[in-house]
Amino acid sequence: MRGAEFAELMAFMAIAEERSFRAAAQRLNMSPSALSHSMRSLEERLGARLLHRTTRSVAPTEAGQALLDRLGPPIAEVSDAVRDVRAFQQQPRGLVRINMPRAAAQLIVMPKLAQFRADFPEIRLELVIDDSITDVIAKGFDFGIRSGAIVQQDMISVPLTPDLRMAVVASPSYFAQRPVPHTPAELNGHACLTYRWYETGALHPWRFDGPDGPFEVMVDSVMTANDTSLLLDAALRGCGVALLVESLVEPHLRQGSLQRVLDEWCKPFPGFHLYYPSRRHMPAAMRALIESLKLS
Repeated sequence: MRGAEFAELMAFMAIAEERSFRAAAQRLNMSPSALSHSMRSLEERLGARLLHRTTRSVAPTEAGQALLDRLGPPIAEVSDAVRDVRAFQQQPRGLVRINMPRAAAQLIVMPKLAQFRADFPEIRLELVIDDSITDVIAKGFDFGIRSGAIVQQDMISVPLTPDLRMAVVASPSYFAQRPVPHTPAELNGHACLTYRWYETGALHPWRFDGPDGPFEVMVDSVMTANDTSLLLDAALRGCGVALLVESLVEPHLRQGSLQRVLDEWCKPFPGFHLYYPSRRHMPAAMRALIESLKLS
């Protein structure tokens, strides 16, 4: 159905319900003459008279009443659907889908989850853990969370944390049996626990910063995983050396269950950012999430 045909049907419904061309014109915010023209066009297109008209009154014909009865329920459904869409724009409710690495979930989202649920009980969250570099928008997510260093420039990006650092860690029991490395080159021969991207099969490089700038070190992997929590668990159990986000291992460093090395070789890099493609017509639920998570 073309837009003009739908407009004619809406004009007919307004006239039939108001029983007045003038009142219907006011309801539709159009002139009585334009409304009369629209009504004539509809009757000509259908080949049927839909309204009885006199100088004093307007009433549906038998055909008009039958059409009005059939149009009522679907038009009400359309009106309800439009109101629901507007409600999503105005009231924080509905589903919000977020794709993020495990470290971001543990450091950013989970600590604020209880308060967010209390503030916005009608918002449902779908949290998908994905440590790989994924086109999250193409996969139907509302938001992605990644380091600001890898967020594409055409995305709107909201800082969630200060700059981050990586930390090279192992358990004290591991270093009780192995020499502590003082330079990245001395990682050679150590049992390293490394991250491997599932989709590409590539190993996450161990990057460091020295006097001559950034560089990478090839390490001997005794275990690879595509989940940082597994690497952390393996390091805590004395299985080897891991390169993990500093904030993720800080509690274990304070407790003494992990020991940090090569601290001076690990320089800051851009922290976690929430990103999405556009601010235009953003639902209230998405706005609420941004305000709840963004760096204050």
